[in-house]
Amino acid sequence: MALRNITIRGDEILAKKCKPVKEITPRIVEACEDMVETMLAADGVGIAAPQVGIMKRFFIAMPHVDAEDEETRDRIYVMINPEITYREGTQESSEGCLSVPGYMGLVDRPYKIRIKGTDLQGEEHEYEFEGFEATVFCHEYDHLDGILYSDIAKDMMTAEEYSEILHELQELHEEDDDDTDNAEIWEKKKERSNQ
Repeated sequence: MALRNITIRGDEILAKKCKPVKEITPRIVEACEDMVETMLAADGVGIAAPQVGIMKRFFIAMPHVDAEDEETRDRIYVMINPEITYREGTQESSEGCLSVPGYMGLVDRPYKIRIKGTDLQGEEHEYEFEGFEATVFCHEYDHLDGILYSDIAKDMMTAEEYSEILHELQELHEEDDDDTDNAEIWEKKKERSNQ
């Protein structure tokens, strides 16, 4: 396994539509292994083939970051030739991307999705995700069609500004034991912009 260079916004490869994988070759398997290592080293929760310079329809996702048990939390999905077969509801999602370092964006995503894809053994699986997990899969899926979250974001801010606001709001909510929600962060950003 090896770390791969992550393609950064501005590189034309990220704006192109990827081609389907015709056969799961040893090179595809090796690429997936390298992508897992690259994603973990960069502290990401997903990475798509074009982000490491491969114009094929596959991605890696590790969406259960808040799971109680370690096995679920560490579960990594390999999705080859994925297809989103169902979308339901909407949610506003705060997203970052390994290919858009230093920024966060507010994106409208489906709240619930069904997605099917093939694993490295050539077996097809269908999964249902909602909330943050659905966001992760939609974000990576978009990469395969040449779409960056920053292309479709309703609002953007630096990761530094996002962290500051989050920290500020967490301190505010410390006493009432309430979780800071996504909308509150972006509302605070608007307030700052208007000052």
